[in-house]
Amino acid sequence: MEKGLIKENFPVLDMTCAACAARVDKALNKSKGVRCASVNLASNMATVEYDPAECSPEALKKAVVDAGYDLVIGRQERGEDELEKEHVRKMKAMKRKLVFSIVFSIPVFVISMFFPDMPYGGYVMLVLSGAVLVWPAGGIFAGAFRLLKHFSSNMDTLVATSTGVAYVFSTFNLFFPDFWLSKGVEPHLYFDASSMVVTFILLGRWLEERAKGKASSAIRELMGLRPDTVGVLGEDSEIRVVPIGYVKAGDIVVVRPGERIAVDGSVIKGDSYVDESMLNGEPLPSHKYAGEKVFAGSVNGRGSLYFKAEKVGEGTLLSRIISLVRDAQGSKAPVQRLVDKIASVFVPVIIGIAFLSAVVWLIADPSEGMTHALLAFVTVLVIACPCALGLATPTAIMVGVGKAARNGILVKDAQSIEIAKKTDVIVLDKTGTITEGRPAVTDVFWAEGENMPGEAGHRGTGDAGHGNAGPGDSRTDVRPAILKSLELLSEHPIGEAIASYFDCRPVDVTGFAAMPGKGVRGTVGEETYFVGNETFLKENGVLLPDSLSSAAAGLASQAKTAIWFSDSKEAIAVLGVADRIKPTSVEAVSKLRKMGIEVHILTGDSKESAEYVARVCGIENCRYGVLPDEKSSYIRSLKASGKTVAMVGDGINDSAALAEADLSIAMGNGSDIAMDVAGMTIVSSDLRKIPDAIRISAMTVQTIRENLFWAFIYNLIGVPIAAGALYPINGFLLNPMIAGAAMAFSSVSVVTNSLRLGVRKLWPGKKAAAGIPEVSDKTNVPETIVNNNEIVDNKNNKVVTKMKKEYEISGMMCMNCRKHVENALNSIEGVHATVTLDPPVAVVEFDSAEVPVEELQKRLAEEGDYRIKAR
Repeated sequence: MEKGLIKENFPVLDMTCAACAARVDKALNKSKGVRCASVNLASNMATVEYDPAECSPEALKKAVVDAGYDLVIGRQERGEDELEKEHVRKMKAMKRKLVFSIVFSIPVFVISMFFPDMPYGGYVMLVLSGAVLVWPAGGIFAGAFRLLKHFSSNMDTLVATSTGVAYVFSTFNLFFPDFWLSKGVEPHLYFDASSMVVTFILLGRWLEERAKGKASSAIRELMGLRPDTVGVLGEDSEIRVVPIGYVKAGDIVVVRPGERIAVDGSVIKGDSYVDESMLNGEPLPSHKYAGEKVFAGSVNGRGSLYFKAEKVGEGTLLSRIISLVRDAQGSKAPVQRLVDKIASVFVPVIIGIAFLSAVVWLIADPSEGMTHALLAFVTVLVIACPCALGLATPTAIMVGVGKAARNGILVKDAQSIEIAKKTDVIVLDKTGTITEGRPAVTDVFWAEGENMPGEAGHRGTGDAGHGNAGPGDSRTDVRPAILKSLELLSEHPIGEAIASYFDCRPVDVTGFAAMPGKGVRGTVGEETYFVGNETFLKENGVLLPDSLSSAAAGLASQAKTAIWFSDSKEAIAVLGVADRIKPTSVEAVSKLRKMGIEVHILTGDSKESAEYVARVCGIENCRYGVLPDEKSSYIRSLKASGKTVAMVGDGINDSAALAEADLSIAMGNGSDIAMDVAGMTIVSSDLRKIPDAIRISAMTVQTIRENLFWAFIYNLIGVPIAAGALYPINGFLLNPMIAGAAMAFSSVSVVTNSLRLGVRKLWPGKKAAAGIPEVSDKTNVPETIVNNNEIVDNKNNKVVTKMKKEYEISGMMCMNCRKHVENALNSIEGVHATVTLDPPVAVVEFDSAEVPVEELQKRLAEEGDYRIKAR
């Protein structure tokens, strides 16, 4: 959006069909100062981007009123609840009119069909049909007349003209039958047609409005996550419950067990698990403790939390999600442009066809021509349905965007939904996208004869060993504490990672000094200690044992940074530090490749690090040492080769490449700039959501195509039949009542088909419908995870199936617990486990047969009060 422009959403009143939306859209876009306007019939909302120096909401309202409709401004102060109440009031009013119309129309239908010769039956039908046209259909006639004053037309014009002509013609025949009898023509009454058509129209609109309300349920669900009140800690340490609007940044907010969090902030006290599933789509709760972020809309578990409010009101993540979902649901897919063009001329064309049909009948059938001409005229007007055309795309977009939001995927606009399905190349940034984006200790190798008390983590594979020093050996007991103490004084991110890894009390360090690019040193007691790279230790005359040198070489082969720890004479340990690959990244890449999508890594990192990550994830295309401007050039080169390219990144350095790609996807833990540029945002930063996004895109596009097909086919077949095209063949003429029912059904069927998208499973586990990417079992990939039950190992060019399962772990309270559980599981033969604290899950791979959960539980019980169960 250009600087200085404002983007706002306004409710639009009195729209009934696609022609209405097209006229309002045209009126807004012609207004001075408006850069872009989009009107959504499904949500009855107009999204307008305008220059406040040249335009105002009042000017926009005047433009819409001049077009024959109304625009609601100043709605923000009234809140979303008021909009919902207004929708409920509208539904109740429509229902009252529908019931009235049914009660009065059924007697007319019965008399007309079964008792046509009943005394005074014509006069009874006159009164009952007139009542239907005056009140239930009064809004239809008022809308048509209002547009007539502006030389415009819409669906109301068709209905009002057809039912009005039928009623007037029937009234004339009732009071002046001799006029036709003198000409040898039998006069007929069509009161049933006028009243029943109105009834079916009202029924269709009521069902359509109800279905449209369900289509926008995602917005209402998200808005329902905001609590009305919140507990705030006062200066007197008393907790006061205040309305959410009174909370400001810097307040200390208290959340009790089971309460919903009202604003975004950082925990300063307390420990609990928080359900964030409505925000990020993750089913398991997140562990929150001091320093952790909490977000509005999430639900607190059993513990109490005190947190400092940082973002309130419209600044919260929840408000941003609501805004993104609303904007996306109101945006137009590229295919909608064709529909808008058709809708803008649809009503005049249908009126022309109706008149032409009547003229043809008058000429072709002199004896019954007037009767047939009237029937054809009324039926053509009634059966034509621009509503189905107008609802085909926006309802599918609304449901698709809502489905994505429920799965933790935020879509910025409808174009992103349409493009995602076409993606055949996905380019992934490495740091923060495939990896966790921060250094962490992955391996600890101790020299022979050294113990490792106080270590919170597990040893790396191929451990150099740990000694048998007893607990009374104070020399070895303090080594982890010394290492932790030295790194606590370091300002380097690797130092922070090492310090947080060890769970022990620090000791006093004197003479601390940091050597940039090398390491740190300090004195504890009478001994000097060093932490740093191999060169740093050699420069200080430290002896490096062969066992640790071998371990360091192994770390280098895995693109891990080797950090050495020594005293003044000999190395004590070597630690592997790396930006760890997310546990879900391998599975995500595998799924993308099995969907036929080419995956690339694009990173500014070193060759060794990039190639290691590519090898582990099974990615064949890897570019390293790339600068930000080179990233966008790489994207352009892929696009030039005819590829539809999606770029996934999280940092400011990715923003240019994101903007260059056909589809841009940002990770939710990344920079605001990346998310502003991106067409989609993965809230949980889980790469597995990308296949989900492509799947939702394919399902949505398929639904749009189905809707448009039936909407066009309905009109292409229905209008000629209504005009009497079958009469010369088999003498069939369509009854206006049947035409009205068919018209109502067409709109309802389109909306219902869109709603079906919301309840369909993303991955049903069977062959997908045509056009929807599905995971194939025939694609060979490197040793990567295929699904939740197995992995595919491609060694020696053959597929080998291995078991992989996920388990829920309870009883873990901290990182120390997590690593105890992981160590315990990995100590079982044939088991390779990765355990996460947030969520508390163990991903276990079995070399051969699955180990019974009872055996896993027995091993965990030896470590503490931990419980395991299959997911």
